[in-house]
Amino acid sequence: MKEVASYYLKEGMVLARNVTTPSGQIIFKKGKTLSKQAILQLTFYNIQSVFIEGEEEDQLDSPSAVKSYSQKIKTSQKFQSFQIDHTIVLSQMRVSFEGYVNNGIPLDTKLLVSKVEELFDSCKTSLELFNMLHNMHSSDDSVYGHSLNVSLICRQIGKWSKLDAGAVELLTLAGLLHDIGKLKIPAEILNKPGKYTDEEYALVKQHTQYSYDLLEPLNLDPHVKMAALSHHERCDGSGYPSGLKNDEIDVVARVVTIADVYDAMTTARSYRAPLCPFEVIEKFEREGLQRYDAKFILTFLNHIANTYQNHRILLSDGRSANIVMLNSKQLSKPIVQLDDGSCLDLYTASGGLHIQAVL
Repeated sequence: MKEVASYYLKEGMVLARNVTTPSGQIIFKKGKTLSKQAILQLTFYNIQSVFIEGEEEDQLDSPSAVKSYSQKIKTSQKFQSFQIDHTIVLSQMRVSFEGYVNNGIPLDTKLLVSKVEELFDSCKTSLELFNMLHNMHSSDDSVYGHSLNVSLICRQIGKWSKLDAGAVELLTLAGLLHDIGKLKIPAEILNKPGKYTDEEYALVKQHTQYSYDLLEPLNLDPHVKMAALSHHERCDGSGYPSGLKNDEIDVVARVVTIADVYDAMTTARSYRAPLCPFEVIEKFEREGLQRYDAKFILTFLNHIANTYQNHRILLSDGRSANIVMLNSKQLSKPIVQLDDGSCLDLYTASGGLHIQAVL
């Protein structure tokens, strides 16, 4: 029997112990043979490692036994402290949002923004912030968790873009409130694990209008209201609700859009594991950067890629390597140094080779 990090699980491995959630619910029983879908499900439930059947081996020599980057972060004192503070802010958000939406109790936006700022400032570097956020997600991630993370990412984009303090605070608030209209959508639809029907998707899309309608009567900067309405618009006209293009879309909404998409892609879904930062960058590049504001998306992706410069990574073919140089032509395809000392340019590598995880 040996412990194997989830990143290294393979089809056909057999569980040596029951796998349970933190609350004690059994996901899989001892003796189950892992399939691709089962491995995805383990990641969805944030299971970092499992015990599999097999002969004992020297864990220091086994790459499958090495703690994943995520495991190392989650066992750190810093993460545990951040998680507590994050949970406290979520609780304050829930009370404030539901009080306003259900009972008309005024939103104390200054207090909420100050709490987000404190959480942001508790991280000394952007790497530390994104390490925290990438590991906060769980299968029951809510509107509140997503909104808080989007707010923190918006704040970081503002600072990376060298905006003044007022503009950064505006982005922070816009990110925090952008999805408040989802509280008007039935939870059983909003949290449905499978694919939406056409009717359900049409209802979910109305959250942008609901958000705007809720914020419209408040004494808020108009940019905050427009960000709520327009954060699903795309610069190429492919978004909703109005199919706006480029400068037709509010500038703050264009920033919230990037943060919203990034957080969604780094969150686990029932049909896929959360994507690592380089998979997200690749997805942005593949789907077309023209969908987003050029200034903000290039600033964001460049900084995300630079955040993980020199980090150890896992390639899609199972090999591990270190990032040694970013590629300006395609940020998701840097030059890496393999464990045998040779270098590999992922931009010119064949077979769709890509970075699968940060270790």
